[in-house]
Amino acid sequence: MCNVRRHLCCLHFDLRFVNKQKICEWSFLEKVKKSRRGNSLKSFPYLYGLTMAEQQEKAFQKQPTIFLSRKTTHKKKLLRYHKTVGLGFKTPREAIDGTYIDKKCPFTGNVSIRGRILIGIVRKMKMQRTIVIRRDYLHYIKKYNRFEKRHRNMSVHLSPAFRDVEIGDVVTVGECRPLSKTVRFNVLKVVKGTGSKKSFKKF
Repeated sequence: MCNVRRHLCCLHFDLRFVNKQKICEWSFLEKVKKSRRGNSLKSFPYLYGLTMAEQQEKAFQKQPTIFLSRKTTHKKKLLRYHKTVGLGFKTPREAIDGTYIDKKCPFTGNVSIRGRILIGIVRKMKMQRTIVIRRDYLHYIKKYNRFEKRHRNMSVHLSPAFRDVEIGDVVTVGECRPLSKTVRFNVLKVVKGTGSKKSFKKF
């Protein structure tokens, strides 16, 4: 008998919870209808401007500099934050018109470029939004009065603003704050490589 009462109490609690959830959803829809006053969905950018293609993480992806809950907007285009990194580097068109969300992007995220500007060749693209570049250089040996070939591999952040990046392309990277344990540089420019043949290129 006690088990039956316990089961009925749990069922009653579940029904109360479901009804409460339905009431909350109904009240939210009523508030949206009242605030619209006959306007179309275009007056609510947060209802039509977000796409599910960028929502690949557990947390909701958005730009921290954009307020999504504004009800009216005077511009027909989607609200988006972008900036110029300076030093003569142009902002890619994808960073201005795209919909991707990347907080480590130098054009749309919270990253400032300062320090060294380096050039390297793309060697690996197996990580998510991070690539490995190779930098060749000559090291002088005083004893033999000769130079020897050396190279260094670097992990750099690759923004989604750069599309169709392949192994062998020449990239220009700029120094920024530490983005992870091994990443301290960000890609600023991509130039298509001349060939896939592995050769020594001093930068």
